[in-house]
Amino acid sequence: MVLAGFAGIMIGGPSGAAAGIWNVVVGLVVIAAVLLERSRYRADTHAADEARPGLAGGEPSGAALDPRFRPTDERFEDPTTRQRMRVWLDPRSGERRYVPED
Repeated sequence: MVLAGFAGIMIGGPSGAAAGIWNVVVGLVVIAAVLLERSRYRADTHAADEARPGLAGGEPSGAALDPRFRPTDERFEDPTTRQRMRVWLDPRSGERRYVPED
């Protein structure tokens, strides 16, 4: 979208330039949103240290969470394993962790 926007600015005349600017801005916003959102998920962090996920993709059983994480009222049932999970949140970064409930 960004590349098409630059092409529209360069060869599109006045109306193409306006549409090109719009495409560049929207494309950059989408790229920024994807990069920022990816940083909030646990999978990227643990993929780097090759830690195995726990039940239903959450924290490994018996693993202690960092003290920065706080439990939320949000719970869900994993559709694959039927395991009930609780969401823990780091209020400063928005990072979420999923812990199986007994």
